[in-house]
Amino acid sequence: MNILSFSENITCLRRERGMTQEQLADFLGVTKASISKWETKQSLPDILMLPKLAAFFDVTIDQLVGYEPQLSKEQIQGIYEELSEEFAIRERFEQTMSRSRKLVKQYYSCYRFLFYIGSLWINHFMLAESRKQQETILEDAIALFDHISSQSGDVGLCGDAQMMRATALLQLGKAADVVECLEETLSPYRLAVQSDGLLIQAYQMLGENEQADSFAQVSMYIHLIILMSDAVWRMSLRKDDRNFCMETIRRVDSLLEDWNKEMTHPNEAIYHMQAAVVYMCYSMHEEALNRLERYVKCIGSCEENGFRLCGDSYFDKMGDWFETLVQGGGAPRSKKVILESAAQIFQHPAFAPIQKEPRFLAIKRLLETIGGQER
Repeated sequence: MNILSFSENITCLRRERGMTQEQLADFLGVTKASISKWETKQSLPDILMLPKLAAFFDVTIDQLVGYEPQLSKEQIQGIYEELSEEFAIRERFEQTMSRSRKLVKQYYSCYRFLFYIGSLWINHFMLAESRKQQETILEDAIALFDHISSQSGDVGLCGDAQMMRATALLQLGKAADVVECLEETLSPYRLAVQSDGLLIQAYQMLGENEQADSFAQVSMYIHLIILMSDAVWRMSLRKDDRNFCMETIRRVDSLLEDWNKEMTHPNEAIYHMQAAVVYMCYSMHEEALNRLERYVKCIGSCEENGFRLCGDSYFDKMGDWFETLVQGGGAPRSKKVILESAAQIFQHPAFAPIQKEPRFLAIKRLLETIGGQER
């Protein structure tokens, strides 16, 4: 049965029973013409008729009218990717927002779907024309995450919703609310954040070595990505401490050399960009340009993989985990939006002293050609 396809459904159900339109009409106490109009989409039955019809065909009312309040992972992924591509067309932004809001109302009890719509809004709110519109989108996303947290019984989903809620709050400048929301949950002193090894050992004790190895790989991969991200923030916090920044760059470079030889993650590109900014703070122009080249190289590698996460010969069991993500390991934004955002890095004030240098302009042009066409 298709979504909201009453006419097709009643025709199918009647034929499965081997009934004529006249026989069904007699049972319901209506005319044959009424049945014909229902089946040809010319009219719909009175709402009070639906329970009787559903009982007769031994289906639920939702099944009768073709309403599916819960979407499958594949359906969620399809809608997400479609909306993500539509958001990339700026002149259709309002139309796409309107469509996504209608889908929220239609599937208000499909909490995983609501989570990804909220995430979609957070990843595209900056495309709205005015700051007021952007704030409205973020506030609506927060409302969705609050709804999920209060109504869904899925502990993992509720935890993810709280993280995305905090992301939206931070974009609204409500830092104190973010601290209140996350400080206790993410405290490094809590045993929960150090418990990966317990689950790995438990799998091993049960003889589930493949599951243990897979979980260990995912855990290591995530911690590697988080380390790069945290290094970026530490350098931005201590940018006036030259020795600290240089040592951070040295350590992360060493880590990438040993652990990230065959794969590229967007966080690596962000790291190289921040390193370039740090070098500019100390007038180390050549080093900054080298980092910008590595930044563009990372963006190019990500684009070649379709901006999808991937493992390598060491992280060789990541595929199953990537597939559990609604994007299937893909990016939360379309390629067009990602590349536009990547190009904005060259407008950073730190690069003002070198913005007219031939090498800087060449690196910028190289980024503009990624994806097969200049923007």
